[in-house]
Amino acid sequence: MTFISSFDGTRLYVEDEGDGSPVVLLHGFTSSIEGNWRQPGIWKAILETGKRVVGLDARGHGRSDKPHEVAAYQNQAMVKDVRALFDHLGLNHADVVGYSMGAGTAVRVAVNETRVRRLVLGGIGGDPANSEGSQRLAVRGKRMLAGIESDDPTALEDKLARRARRVAEARGNDLKAMAAILRAGGMGDRFDPAGVAAPTLVVCGDEDVSPDGLAAALPDATPLVLAGDHESVVSNPALAAAIAHFLDG
Repeated sequence: MTFISSFDGTRLYVEDEGDGSPVVLLHGFTSSIEGNWRQPGIWKAILETGKRVVGLDARGHGRSDKPHEVAAYQNQAMVKDVRALFDHLGLNHADVVGYSMGAGTAVRVAVNETRVRRLVLGGIGGDPANSEGSQRLAVRGKRMLAGIESDDPTALEDKLARRARRVAEARGNDLKAMAAILRAGGMGDRFDPAGVAAPTLVVCGDEDVSPDGLAAALPDATPLVLAGDHESVVSNPALAAAIAHFLDG
């Protein structure tokens, strides 16, 4: 475990284990290396294939710095963080696995990035060319923000807002940092799917979004549906097995 300084001086927490071909793991919103990868067994499953596993706590999360300024999360800051990680560790190539927010970061990292060998995108879908998907993400973000910033979360009527607040608190998150991330947006920003050369696995739960549209838009991608919703599929052993198998292929 170590800390690196990113492009703007933000201190980021990194865990690095194993000696094989590197795999970089990017977790979801309000989660961490521990919650998204270690606890569900995904870290172990990848490590057992002989890979080197590198986990990054995204800015605002886990043990990384948690700036409260919206500007700290704008202009694809998390994408730049991953590129800073590649540079710091001297990675000439790596597989990249992202879930939810981390998948949004991962696919943008992979655009015109020759160092990404294989790519796994979990918990996201839709057609990047369709603006309706971006609009839905923006509306969803506003609903979650209402929960994160509420002075009286017990009075929230919106189920998504209540859940966002409950999960953020249960995971010990800094609520001001979470609010800044949501205000910054960015996960709905357009990207060029044609620029993603890496073979890609797009995997979602059967009670979550469909992976088909995103997989069809990418040059070399395979969709996969497993049992579970956006949260529970992470703990489905089939997800760990599918990721490990794809990266080892």
